[in-house]
Amino acid sequence: MGMIDRLRAALTPVPVERGVMWPGEWLNFGGRGYPITLNQTLTGNREAPDPGYSGLVVWAYQSDPIVYACMNRRAQLFTEARFQWRNVRNGRPGDLYGTKGLDILETPWLNGTTGDLLGGMIQDHDLAGNAYIARRGGDVLKRLRPDWVTIISGSNSSAWDIDAKVIGYGFQPGGPGSGRPPIILLPEQVAHFKASPDPLSPWRGMSWLTPVLREIGADRAATEHKARFFENGATPNMVVSFDPTIPKATIDAYAEAVRNGQEGAANAYRTMFLGSGAKIEVVGKDLQQLDFKVTQGAGETRIAAAAGVPPAVAGFSEGLQGSSLNAGNFSAAMRLFADLTIAPLWRNACASLSPIVNVPGGAELWYDSRDIPALRENMLDAADVQTKQAVAIRQYIDAGFEPDSVVDAVTAGDLKRLKHSGLYSVQLQPPQPEGSPEPEPGAIPEQLKPFVAAMPDMKPADGTEPVAPAKAGS
Repeated sequence: MGMIDRLRAALTPVPVERGVMWPGEWLNFGGRGYPITLNQTLTGNREAPDPGYSGLVVWAYQSDPIVYACMNRRAQLFTEARFQWRNVRNGRPGDLYGTKGLDILETPWLNGTTGDLLGGMIQDHDLAGNAYIARRGGDVLKRLRPDWVTIISGSNSSAWDIDAKVIGYGFQPGGPGSGRPPIILLPEQVAHFKASPDPLSPWRGMSWLTPVLREIGADRAATEHKARFFENGATPNMVVSFDPTIPKATIDAYAEAVRNGQEGAANAYRTMFLGSGAKIEVVGKDLQQLDFKVTQGAGETRIAAAAGVPPAVAGFSEGLQGSSLNAGNFSAAMRLFADLTIAPLWRNACASLSPIVNVPGGAELWYDSRDIPALRENMLDAADVQTKQAVAIRQYIDAGFEPDSVVDAVTAGDLKRLKHSGLYSVQLQPPQPEGSPEPEPGAIPEQLKPFVAAMPDMKPADGTEPVAPAKAGS
């Protein structure tokens, strides 16, 4: 039995006759043995995903416009990046370049693109806190539904043991209740993307939706309240009272007539006629009196804060007022969104995908965001930096450093890479050796003789010979 078969057996319970003790089997991984006990279940911690994934998709993503807007903004920018290799020299980043090894990320599956891959990763990460990408068949990637994946850790008691490690992933098509056998994948076959760690788990991530579930519920309730307000006539809540002597049958018939003729948005602002003995009393408040916009807008902002999306970028009400939309403020909000939210996600995604791609030696998997339209302000800042770098390069070259080493040192931000040419001054003349004789007055320096020889006769216009300068003190 191979290691894959043993891992599969670890996740597939088999019927065991009560009272019969089977000899223990052992799974060898990384030079250590892990026991498989009676019911063929791996002894140790199996971290199953949150069973509420499907409900969260329907309840939050598909039903709440605030959650959808936040996730959509995150995905729109996250999917714009391209993958590249980045040279690493002495721990410092270098140039970006591409090779055929990136083809699997540019076409992860048939008709798939890098944007499709990144879009699936960020969606799974936002909803489940985890995204799993498996490499199958050599050059094909497969997105695994996160609630169908179980993390298998090699530990005899808890995943928090000091020697615990992830020894595999179990993907069960159809979910844990499908009854289908799991597909076992080794750690080097799966890219596990989790930018927000779960404090209660050493291996899993946590969705940003988890802390704001109550806010999402409140936003849904506010939206329902607004809908009910208009459905019931777009008027304040009212109580209609009658004289105690009026029969109940008459009251019921009158109430039915009022509902049919007055309730509903189509009947809003119609004149209401009351029968004898009826009295109306307003017991509710309209949306303006409730300051409904502020109430619901505050909840939107808290959800956006958990998503790391500024309200102005998401298009929420609290971000569309005052000076929030001024050019400078909106640019600052977009840069905050890119630098503090999306850039860390890109960095984490590159590190997560590295185990399933062939990274060249001396390089790392990185992202290229230079041609993203939403980051034009960053491009202007980069142009300003390049201008300052050009000035620094000129100064270093004038000081006698080798041009190639100057460009390398300035772009990498590592002055230790500078190499001096041994030439000094602006003209980069070689220094005069100690003890060398003084040149004769009027003599042409050796380094200028080739240039003088290539020039026409430079005698004075009157045909006389040039006069040599007098010696000092003569």
